[in-house]
Amino acid sequence: MPITILGIESSCDDTAAAIIRDGIILSNLITNQDIHRAYGGVVPELASRAHQANIVPVIDQALERAGIGLEDVDAIAFTKGPGLLGSLLVGVSFAKGLSVARNIPLIEVNHLQAHVLAHFIREKEREKAMPEFPFLCLLVSGGHTQMIIVRDHLDMEVIGMTTDDAAGEAFDKCAKVMGLPYPGGPVIDRMAVRGDKNRFRFSKPSMPGLDFSFSGLKTSFLYFLREKIRENPDFVSENSDDLAASLQHTIVSILTDKVVEAVASTGITRVALAGGVSANSGLRGRLQEEASARGWQLFIPDFVYTTDNAAMIAITGYYKYIRSDFTGLDVVPAARYGL
Repeated sequence: MPITILGIESSCDDTAAAIIRDGIILSNLITNQDIHRAYGGVVPELASRAHQANIVPVIDQALERAGIGLEDVDAIAFTKGPGLLGSLLVGVSFAKGLSVARNIPLIEVNHLQAHVLAHFIREKEREKAMPEFPFLCLLVSGGHTQMIIVRDHLDMEVIGMTTDDAAGEAFDKCAKVMGLPYPGGPVIDRMAVRGDKNRFRFSKPSMPGLDFSFSGLKTSFLYFLREKIRENPDFVSENSDDLAASLQHTIVSILTDKVVEAVASTGITRVALAGGVSANSGLRGRLQEEASARGWQLFIPDFVYTTDNAAMIAITGYYKYIRSDFTGLDVVPAARYGL
């Protein structure tokens, strides 16, 4: 019998629903909340209210595009955390209600684990290379930066993580200092293509082992701009592309250096990239260069599966369903929920 999973994602400001059957994606819907752009960041209360308005139509459309009804769903996978508590609460509560109404199992999903498992989403009539176990995964997003050994779909070990800011957070905060719109990471990426990455140099932290740090870079970038603006009030506008390119080059170098170190220390040459920042063209290009030069197998997800989406929740739910790894109705969302 086929296994059909409904995935629900509501960890931040995107309301998403997806249908996966036997590991193959049938639909994947995301509703964005543009209202946050005016505030330069996600406003938690606005996000949770928008989730309440969006969750029913998003799920309805996911079912319709998949060509199935609720009676065809075998289980509901939902994001338990980490994320914004109010946003998570909407998804968890809806999943519980639907589970009771349809008398089908609930499957709680760790958002970070789901980002990694996005590599195993299959599409109809399309061959796709998937990493063999074990492999290393660099998980880079707005809230997390981690180096992970993946031994199985549900067996992961964090061997390095940020001690302060995440890489995506560094992109966004530095972009804000430059006066760029939110989210700043994609804007920096587009500008960097036109700039000179070697024009300016910013500090790189010296972190032991495989851990990361980005707060020092963020601070040095801020102080650098303050000094230059005192000398020339138009410094940012006159040098914006070079600033973006130099900033991106620094962040990408920090991340790539740790991947090189992780491969050397573990002996694992299969490397995967995951998370929202995995959409960054500079990071993708640099890792592809390193993989070619060093003989790695590199796995980079499709753009649609890099940012928060429900397909990654559904595929994680699929592997947990196979193991009968279900959760009870007493489950509660967790703003902090590590691997």
